[in-house]
Amino acid sequence: MIKKLELQPPAGHAGLFAEPTPLGLLGLAVGCAALTPIAFGFGLTPAGLKTAAMFCLLFGGGGQFLCGLMNFANKNLFGGTVFTLFSFNWMMNWWALDGMAEGRMPDHSIVLAVDSLYLVVFVVLTYGFAFFSKLLVAFLVDIDLLYVCKVVAGVTGTKALALPTALLTLGLGAIALWLAFATLINPTAGKAIFKIGGPLLVAPRQLGFDWTLRNAIFTVLFEQWQRHAFVELSLADLQTAVAAKAPGKPVLSEVLYLWEFGALQVTFAPEDPDRPQSARLTSGGIDLYEQLILKKYQF
Repeated sequence: MIKKLELQPPAGHAGLFAEPTPLGLLGLAVGCAALTPIAFGFGLTPAGLKTAAMFCLLFGGGGQFLCGLMNFANKNLFGGTVFTLFSFNWMMNWWALDGMAEGRMPDHSIVLAVDSLYLVVFVVLTYGFAFFSKLLVAFLVDIDLLYVCKVVAGVTGTKALALPTALLTLGLGAIALWLAFATLINPTAGKAIFKIGGPLLVAPRQLGFDWTLRNAIFTVLFEQWQRHAFVELSLADLQTAVAAKAPGKPVLSEVLYLWEFGALQVTFAPEDPDRPQSARLTSGGIDLYEQLILKKYQF
């Protein structure tokens, strides 16, 4: 009876849902597209404001809210938090635009206070996104600058930042669209057509298990099995062969562990029953090596 080892969830079942990020990014891009004419001074009629408001509600708010919930379901805390939080901001955009179309303006002091808080939040998130991709950093920097313009304009009342705000809105939508295409098309095409760059920052690697010695023992004994079937290899010859692959690592403790685990058959010295004399892979050890190293079940 062959037992197939599953070290990771089967492909396509890593989370409860398929990757939801493209949905949130496309929703963001559509929302930015709806706001861009208004940011440049066009569509400032009740009909234009209400039309943009609905796009903000359905795509910016609804799309990102759904994306955030799916990220949470997939155990993605970072993505779930960012998309869900940002979705509520788009719902506020809907409420504000819809009210402006009917002559109701949001309270300036409250909006300024929230925008100031958003600026702090997104500056910190920019640091977090630096561990994922350089383009994501540019994406967050665009949002940071957008909120800098909003806060400065709110405090000073200047109109000089209207054009930079419009350009940043346009740029935000463009980057979101590129990121969405990257997450949709690159895996489908099997190559990076839409490049997003590697991380800007790299977190320190956590200490993990060193597989070098164990892999070397398995490799040497698997080659021994291929050449001589179930003839055992002396411990001295095993140590010599392993030293070429894992220098300075004694094999005794590892051999005894793998013997007790059932991956090795070990013969002990007659004069010292606690000292291994020779070893070979068991059928289970051969199957283990073929699955984990040779990937025999990955067709």
